[in-house]
Amino acid sequence: MNALANLYRKDKAALLLAASQPNSKSITTPRSVKTLLHKLCSMTDDTLRNLWDAAGFDQQLCLVAVGGYGRGELFPYSDVDVLLLMPDGTSPEKDDALKAKIEKFIGSCWDTGLEIGSSVRTVTECVQEASADITVQTSLLEARFLVGSVKLFKTFQKHYAIALDPKAFFVAKTAEMRQRHAKFENTPYSLEPNCKESPGGMRDLQVVLWVAKAAGLGDSWESLGRKGLATDFEVKQLKRNEDALALIRTRLHLAAKRREDRLVFDLQHAVAQSLGLGVEEDGTLNARVASEALMKRYYWAAKAVTQLNQILLLNIEERLSSNQHELRPINERFADKAGMLEVTSDDVYMNNPHAILETFWLYESTVGISGLSARTLRALYNARTLMDGKFRADPVNREMFMRILQAPSGMTHAVRLMNQTSVLGRYLWPFRRIVGQMQHDLFHVYTVDQHILMVLRNVRRFFMAEHAHEYPFCSQLAAGWDKPWILFAAALFHDIAKGRGGDHSQLGRGEVRKFARDHSIDKEDAKLIEFLVGEHLTMSNVAQKQDLSDPDVIQAFAKRVGNERNLTALYLLTVADIRGTSPKVWNAWKGKLLEDLYRYTARALGGRAPDAAAEVEIRKTEALTMLALYALPFEAHKDLWATLDVGYFMRHDAADIAWHTRQLSRSLSIAKAQNTPMGVTVRARLSPVGEGLQVMVYSPDQADLFARICGYFDQAGFNIWDAKVHTATNGYALDTFQVVSSHFEEHYRNLINMVETGLTETIVEAKPLPTVGKGRVSRRVKSFPIAPRVTLQPDERAQKWLLSISASDRVGLLYSVARVLANHKVNLLLAKISTLGERVEDTFLIDGAALQQNRAQLEIETELLAALQA
Repeated sequence: MNALANLYRKDKAALLLAASQPNSKSITTPRSVKTLLHKLCSMTDDTLRNLWDAAGFDQQLCLVAVGGYGRGELFPYSDVDVLLLMPDGTSPEKDDALKAKIEKFIGSCWDTGLEIGSSVRTVTECVQEASADITVQTSLLEARFLVGSVKLFKTFQKHYAIALDPKAFFVAKTAEMRQRHAKFENTPYSLEPNCKESPGGMRDLQVVLWVAKAAGLGDSWESLGRKGLATDFEVKQLKRNEDALALIRTRLHLAAKRREDRLVFDLQHAVAQSLGLGVEEDGTLNARVASEALMKRYYWAAKAVTQLNQILLLNIEERLSSNQHELRPINERFADKAGMLEVTSDDVYMNNPHAILETFWLYESTVGISGLSARTLRALYNARTLMDGKFRADPVNREMFMRILQAPSGMTHAVRLMNQTSVLGRYLWPFRRIVGQMQHDLFHVYTVDQHILMVLRNVRRFFMAEHAHEYPFCSQLAAGWDKPWILFAAALFHDIAKGRGGDHSQLGRGEVRKFARDHSIDKEDAKLIEFLVGEHLTMSNVAQKQDLSDPDVIQAFAKRVGNERNLTALYLLTVADIRGTSPKVWNAWKGKLLEDLYRYTARALGGRAPDAAAEVEIRKTEALTMLALYALPFEAHKDLWATLDVGYFMRHDAADIAWHTRQLSRSLSIAKAQNTPMGVTVRARLSPVGEGLQVMVYSPDQADLFARICGYFDQAGFNIWDAKVHTATNGYALDTFQVVSSHFEEHYRNLINMVETGLTETIVEAKPLPTVGKGRVSRRVKSFPIAPRVTLQPDERAQKWLLSISASDRVGLLYSVARVLANHKVNLLLAKISTLGERVEDTFLIDGAALQQNRAQLEIETELLAALQA
């Protein structure tokens, strides 16, 4: 037994070692991949047969390969699934000798190094389990005899085939596929796809062969071709893309040295390098280029698999269906076939290329049409070469594309379908360049084309009543907007120039200008679309990085926007854009900042010049109105407000001013009456913006106060979203923080008590600042780190300084920055904390004597860079 185990391990190790060599000729071609998989399978077959013989099983039993192993191809680190098949009436529980042999056999498999998944069943039990569980039924569909009783295996095959209902199997497998796709957000374009399970992965090809085999239509692509289910061209494409996925999956297993089907960031470089991708002219490897080349290859294969899967499953469904659906003519080119859009002949597109875009116009505008039939999908797939420069320049096609974009409903689904069928990238040629384009910016979780389609969907939802509850203010603004298609066009082009180098916003301006000219868009509309594409990052940058309480900031932004129509369009596009980057990037605080900027700017554009004094009086009046509801003593606010300047009132809204006053006025009055210092006050409440906590700190000011507070939040597991720091004329700091924690949904009262008590103790005890811990960084940050940046420059009045930092996010990052500032006795006046996925872009308004000396400035910048790189 030991000799057998050693031989298997030695032979497998040698085989995988040879295959793992960089640029190894053994697995860089489809044929060599299949050879490797067959060798691994054959080696495993021989080992299992030897172990079976050594176990001394009765000749009435047999061993069967099932699942992926049953197909006769074994990936380097895949499980080995086997079925120990017994005649009916046999029971290991009643036969101690048989039970001992089974246990010995399974144990010897593991001892040999075979990672087996085993089941022990009789023929009847197999049929019963298959009827109850679609996974078992699928696994047994690929059963392959290994050793033992051939007669028993044939008996099993006969009973299994009788019990198998092809129609029910088809329904179950397609439902299972839809659930699997939903788990991966119905897109093959995630940045870390599963090359086996994701939409467009190997499993989608296997589903087609499974349902075909169950229906008796064949078990290979060639047999499907002979049955008329696939054309010769489709068979060629199926084999080509299956080979591409198999090659990537094999290399992925070898790079990981374990069973790993996810193309995670850590492994993309290694897999790409093993395939010879990303090699520069001088022979060096460009890791980012290599990763992008690999993923683009994967995405194109996955996209083709998605299209072919859809065509073949629809064809198989038609073969299985006994119903002959009556065609309802729509026009001479198209008909309605049970809710699917059907071409009236296979050569419709060849004879009339204009019908290609008409397909999507009818799809979105014809009541009752929910998809494209297999015949239509196939005709589109085969008509791709017709979409050339002449096709794109045809005025009829340009007019039809504008009709699709301007349709009152169905536009999002139509454009998505155009992308899935490769029509969108062939009509909008710049779009083709960003299909499958990765984004290494640590906050986008989709490829560029999928991000654009997400933004397009988000904009469209602003105009749909059923989604008004999601973003009421956006829906309110959209309700008064006359031309939604302008925003759709801007969404379609806003990132279309990514990946070319240079400023993609400005390059996008050129692309959309040409699009507008080619499609005869009105001059004013074209100007607005171009403005939106060129400025689509501006509003987010101003809201998240600049001081919105500064009238000059609002005035400058208003001047850049120009008018309220431009402002409204830019606001809607900005919200849709941020929401379309990643589910983690958007939050209620970002929403509030953008809405505040919109309202302040709209007021400025309305002809009302920013007047700080008038704005302060309005906020004071509103705050007093709110305080009246709490029965505070007459003029209880005066002691606090007398110590606060205009800057405080401009940076806080009336609700925050009222909350601060209500929490502090009584204590201030007592301290004043007793002529004693007030001490430290910390108060927390559920954030009014809807997420996390709002925390107020009122404390005698000290140079390291901000760092001390950040240190507490860091150690307590909070993320700081925003910080407003103010020093009153009485020497007290009045700071407000927006913080979030992942563990407070149900126990926020306990959390509030913990913050109020713990933060107060931290400030009062004034212990030495704790050392900065080495925060854990994510896999994505490790794979695609960004170079940290620090900029320090005076503001426009040369009175204060703006510190901007950009770095990969990690736990404790803000505290490490605050600690550097505290060490140099730099005062922090305002902090704008902006976390974009796994990248931070923070802006601080600071002052201090050290900033007046060039040498000290350099020291601060150097120390900050070191802190960001730690």
